[in-house]
Amino acid sequence: MTAAMPKGTPTAAMTDELHAVARAIGDLRRGVPIVLRDENRALLVLASELITAESLERLAIEGPPLLVLTANRAAVLHVPPTGDDVVTIAADRLAIDTIRSLGDATSDLNNPLRGPFRTAGHHPLATSAVRLCKVARLLPAPMVVAVEALRVGTGYLVVSADSILAYEENAARSLTIVSSAQVPLADAANVRIVAFRPSDGGVEHVAIIVGEPSSDMPPLVRLHSECFTGDLLASLRCDCGDQLRGAITLFAQGNGGILLYLAQEGRGIGLINKLRAYALQDQGFDTMEANRRLGFEEDERVFLPAAEMLRRLGVPRVRLLTNNPEKVAGLERCGIAVTERVGHAFPANPHNQRYLATKAERGHLL
Repeated sequence: MTAAMPKGTPTAAMTDELHAVARAIGDLRRGVPIVLRDENRALLVLASELITAESLERLAIEGPPLLVLTANRAAVLHVPPTGDDVVTIAADRLAIDTIRSLGDATSDLNNPLRGPFRTAGHHPLATSAVRLCKVARLLPAPMVVAVEALRVGTGYLVVSADSILAYEENAARSLTIVSSAQVPLADAANVRIVAFRPSDGGVEHVAIIVGEPSSDMPPLVRLHSECFTGDLLASLRCDCGDQLRGAITLFAQGNGGILLYLAQEGRGIGLINKLRAYALQDQGFDTMEANRRLGFEEDERVFLPAAEMLRRLGVPRVRLLTNNPEKVAGLERCGIAVTERVGHAFPANPHNQRYLATKAERGHLL
């Protein structure tokens, strides 16, 4: 199997956009406001979970602060729906602790009597502000202030709304192979690990190539989202560790295979938000309900990085090792042909029975 050169080398403009969003992610995660704009409008954006008295005061100087919530999160808080994918509420009279708790569902049971809330008009850039929080792996609940586009720029990083909405696709299409090495594993001695990095220098994905998959037929491939708790700590709350090690063993005992280890912890919401979802599961919600209560979709993963990695490896057709039909559909939407789905299930234990039952209810073929 030989690596293929990327067909769509990123343009200079695409790379500049990726760099701008990467810097905005860094500022947002440090609790620093950034400016989000299009041709005519602008929003000053700050992550609500990182808000302080000083940063809220700084925000309020520019105008009345607003809190943007996803429709999923707003429904939990009984905010009347607006028909938009995000809902904006006035936050000028809200205390800092209240603002933080409105974005973080883990505190809902301790704050049962909040509201009613004053909704504000929908701002066209609000969806991009939420998207930025999501790609930053923060709670999707930004604080924003609408400002005049001609006024912004002093002391703030400015990033375009369109570049945020295109960020994940652009990052995936910019993936290149940066290194590879033989790495014998306990269950598979003949293993080569190939590392991929996007052009903004963001998180890497890796391909674990076991044995020598034949180029004459579609190789057996697994898309495996990283799971710190399951893969590394052998957590019993999920079946991720079993699936990871089981796939490598299966490849080694057969005709080889490729495991794409994707930096998409917690179905794409990140490790800290996954732990928040675990806390909600301890309160009685299932894994999908927990994600929605936090303001996310049930599954925030995208499959384009996996498809681009396969293209770089010269693999246009695969047999997919999965129980999830959406992985099959998602990979095919990204241009990779799936000739066969191969099941990959493991016995439940007392700690993950409900987790596996929820996956089966939501369409996994277990």
